Amino acid sequence: MSDMVKLYRRSADGELRYHEAWMNGREVVEHWGIVGERGSAEAHPQRAGRSAAGTLQDVLAKARAEGFKEIDSEDHATLIIEYSLDSWGSAEDADLRHEVESRMNELLGWTGLGNCDGGSIGSGTMEVCCFVVDFETAKRVIEADLRGTRFANFTRIYDEDQQ
Repeated sequence: MSDMVKLYRRSADGELRYHEAWMNGREVVEHWGIVGERGSAEAHPQRAGRSAAGTLQDVLAKARAEGFKEIDSEDHATLIIEYSLDSWGSAEDADLRHEVESRMNELLGWTGLGNCDGGSIGSGTMEVCCFVVDFETAKRVIEADLRGTRFANFTRIYDEDQQ
């Protein structure tokens, strides 16, 4: 079992919602909301006599009963944030890529959209790779997050699976 469990459900009005939980020391952090929004979080102490995995499952039992379930990794879109480079890629470019990756992990995690899976540099481009449950929402959230920052000069954001 993973230290994090991510569950999703589409509501009657078509809204995709998330409900997830993960271990943080001796407590479980429960986080829920509408995909693309920061949502709410609550910490629960690990139950006496229960394993971490058991406590995690206890916290998510109500969400599962309400129809929330995991989305297979192959059902995630591969979102790429591409930057144009003047060279093959420098140490500074690599540092920048790592900063964008960290920012995306934080953003995508707290908005229920997914996670960053690293990136690459070469042939005049730098790419950051993310796995997301809703490409269009993720693209909109990422564009808004990067706007006005030193990371805003991306060339494009695209779905690698649609190329």
